Amino acid sequence: TNEEIIDLQIEMASAVGRQKTEFEIAGTPDEIVQQVTNFIGDKLNNAFDESKGKSDQASRISSLKEDAVENLTDLDASEVSDAFEILLEREFRAKIINEGIRPDGRGLKDIRGLDCEIGLLPRAHGSGLFTRGETQVLGVATLGSIGDVQRLDTLSPQDTKRFMLHYNFPPYSTGETGRVGSPGRREVGHGALAERALLAVLPDEDEFPYTIRVVAEALGSNGSTSMASTCAATLALMDAGVPIKKPVAGISIGLVTNGNGQFATLTDIQGMEDHFGDMDFKVAGTADGITAIQLDIKVQSIGFDVIEATFEQAREARMRILDVIKNTISSPRDQMSPYAPRMIKIQVPVDKIGAVIGPGGKTIRGIVEETKATVDI
Repeated sequence: TNEEIIDLQIEMASAVGRQKTEFEIAGTPDEIVQQVTNFIGDKLNNAFDESKGKSDQASRISSLKEDAVENLTDLDASEVSDAFEILLEREFRAKIINEGIRPDGRGLKDIRGLDCEIGLLPRAHGSGLFTRGETQVLGVATLGSIGDVQRLDTLSPQDTKRFMLHYNFPPYSTGETGRVGSPGRREVGHGALAERALLAVLPDEDEFPYTIRVVAEALGSNGSTSMASTCAATLALMDAGVPIKKPVAGISIGLVTNGNGQFATLTDIQGMEDHFGDMDFKVAGTADGITAIQLDIKVQSIGFDVIEATFEQAREARMRILDVIKNTISSPRDQMSPYAPRMIKIQVPVDKIGAVIGPGGKTIRGIVEETKATVDI
């Protein structure tokens, strides 16, 4: 075990008898932090209170930082910048723990404005747009024949994949420019999480003999596009007429702690709360339960009190989001898009299969050429 290996390392170090090297953690001196604090005063608090939206808040904070660097000329610019970041995190944590107020003025359990639309892309088999504050994801569903399944060449006993969710996070979703190329690890991971969240509600192949692909395009990002992708994919699937068992929604819960054992869990975290916060706990599921979770933490551990609060807040938020989804589309469409392929099943007696195929496949090739249909036996 790891403990046995550690004990062996300690024993070896004791046998050698060498003095352990002292390590000093690099940090910003307190006197510099205090000097920047005296200059900033209440301006940082006011920047939080008076901001209107992500870009406005970022602009106000950036302006304060530049002002401090320009005026505190007796200090190095990098020292002022580091001290300012310390003050920014302190102010962030203090307002949440002491006042229960988040950077954008929301309460701890408040969700940003929600909006859903379906059928935006008439040529696609199904489409859905999900918006939560400044986070917006477009889901596009495409249906194909069973022959279109993805082939898997792995050690897993599963050699095909019938449902695929691909997630794209282009630079413009965060107001930036950049190269758009193959997906990175972040995109692969977020797509896998959203895909896992929806697997539990998909119809069986016997009930719905289609290969299903959903592409989630992040159009705007300020917190948890992976959970927004889950919601957008649900809308797209229902718009496409895929008879999913129940709608799926997801939300991200954050955590802010202090040195006194106090903590606050935050529903629907956004960029700054993800950056300065201690946790990003993504929870997706239906009205009946959870289908997928993913946890990122920056602290050593979290207690069951934090987990209990997280799951309860996630459940409350999930129900609210599901209500918005159901108000947009209450159940999967009865009819699929006219552009979607139609599957027709015919039971052929075993002793007649040869007649259908014909000598050397001549008969079945003739059917395909004449009807332009794909025939799988």
